Amino acid sequence: MNVSILQSTVEIDESLVEESPVEIRTQVREYERGDRQAFDLEITTPDGLLGDVMDAMSEIPSGETRSYGDLAVDLETSPIAVGQACGRNPVPVIVPCHRVVGSDGSLNGYSAADGVETKRRLLELEAPQQNTVQTRLPTDT
Repeated sequence: MNVSILQSTVEIDESLVEESPVEIRTQVREYERGDRQAFDLEITTPDGLLGDVMDAMSEIPSGETRSYGDLAVDLETSPIAVGQACGRNPVPVIVPCHRVVGSDGSLNGYSAADGVETKRRLLELEAPQQNTVQTRLPTDT
């Protein structure tokens, strides 16, 4: 299913979400308005590294980021493997792969429509919730 958020479209594999598409869209709209910082949706994560990376991304609080390397150390794998798993995340936004950045703070990529620009908008949306500013976000795309 496609979900509109922040002038972009994100494809979400609703077969991995226990709740209905209506509930998914409702929670995404609440998140976009700033009324929700975490999703209350039951996600089925796949086995293997993708599922492990999805679980790790789910632990990153709204308004914060972790690097591919940080997750790689925690999961005893390589940053490249983490990046590849992030790119295969079947439920972006809900499982916040946008919160994973390069070791220098660079955004590197995002699998949803409009790529890095969507990732930047999502991080900017979350920054005020924690009274933080993403100071290392590049301004050029």
